[in-house]
Amino acid sequence: MKSFIHEDFVLNSEAAKILYHDYAKDMPIFDYHCHLSPKDIAENREFKNISEIWLHGDHYKWRAMRTLGIDESMITGNTDDKTKFQQWAKVVPHTIGNPLYHWTHLELKRYFDVDVLLNEDTSEEVWNQCNELLQQDDYRTQKIIEKSNVNVICTTDDPIDALEYHQSIKENKAFSTKILPTFRPDKAYEVSAPQFTDYVKKLAKVVERDINVYDDLLKAIEERANYFHEAGCRISDHGIETIPNTPCTKEEASAIFAKAISGETMTKKEEEQYKTYTLLFLGRLYHSLNWTMQIHVGAIRNNNKRRFETLGPDTGFDSILDFELARPLNAFLSQLDNENELPKTILYNLNPIHNYVIGTAIGNFQASGTRGKIQFGSGWWFNDQKDGMIRQMTDLANLGLLSSFVGMLTDSRSFLSYTRHEYFRRILCDIVGGWVESGEAPRDYQLLGNMIQDISYTNAENYFQIK
Repeated sequence: MKSFIHEDFVLNSEAAKILYHDYAKDMPIFDYHCHLSPKDIAENREFKNISEIWLHGDHYKWRAMRTLGIDESMITGNTDDKTKFQQWAKVVPHTIGNPLYHWTHLELKRYFDVDVLLNEDTSEEVWNQCNELLQQDDYRTQKIIEKSNVNVICTTDDPIDALEYHQSIKENKAFSTKILPTFRPDKAYEVSAPQFTDYVKKLAKVVERDINVYDDLLKAIEERANYFHEAGCRISDHGIETIPNTPCTKEEASAIFAKAISGETMTKKEEEQYKTYTLLFLGRLYHSLNWTMQIHVGAIRNNNKRRFETLGPDTGFDSILDFELARPLNAFLSQLDNENELPKTILYNLNPIHNYVIGTAIGNFQASGTRGKIQFGSGWWFNDQKDGMIRQMTDLANLGLLSSFVGMLTDSRSFLSYTRHEYFRRILCDIVGGWVESGEAPRDYQLLGNMIQDISYTNAENYFQIK
């Protein structure tokens, strides 16, 4: 019987098969945004079992397990790893139609050569086969990265991070993949968050001086950005609910900061003012460093209060926010552009209703000398699936230039998620191959193959200019 994951998986035309196998398949990976642990990479972590590398921290799987009524003790609790894996195996057949079904079997096939479908009956066989391989040195983190053909990984790091693991990786001459930090200063931006004051104190400790006024904060952020730059960082990132657009002077921002660190309550308008001024400051800073600014917008997080209080953040209780994006986004980009301080920018939206908003906004701020300076980022989070990827790429193609797209990223905490690049490339080739078969694109495989390779890797390499 033909394997579920076969060589022409999701390739539905002859043109798609040619584009994938002859052009996309063997391109290296430029993973410019992920949440992998630099510590795990530096220490070349060995995983005890398949649950440890596959289920721990994977809120996509956790949400599916909760939907089928699996007890939390067997999802994030203290139940042993084998039981958790068995529970996941029971869930897998019920995920047909969800990207988890494809991702699960792609990862099992590519990393463990598992051809059987995972379910309750096969769980013991799969558990044993995967765990036997995980004991080998080839399944430690660095080898997994190398086997996945990854040239560059950009992790996500807080400004207070010492980056010691990045330095350790850099000194390891036996490991060739570049592992670079990404600057994510959201905790200095979220002025109304309960932990804001504590975070400012931690930042002060790192820069070894008091942060008493807003100017002190801005100087500390700039100092840490320069520290990151010296460590090879060329990309920033923000995960924010909305784009702020409330005019604010520096004096007003300073007064709001003073209220925040003294514990006074601020108005919603004051919060928006602070965020507006701070985000513009950061955009100018990134431009001065020739960095790329990433903005992930539209997630409403930790919606289940009871679960948040017991499990903490990033445990699978987040969803899509509905809000106005067009005016504040264009205003934000325009203000930086007016001052000639708009950095290269990648915009990711969680709500697919904003595809055309972003797809038209990026065309307003392109610039000579940079191909695709303002990017519509790949399908993110809830859009990181076949329909979401097709929507994002076809909307980009309709409104801009698909050929200038910097392509896929992993956005994952798992070392087995590099099959998402394969999945993306197969879907990309199926889209373009479909255009060929319907007569909407020429059957010029060199022309189309070059575009496929650009989107798969080369555009990112040229865009980020990481040497």
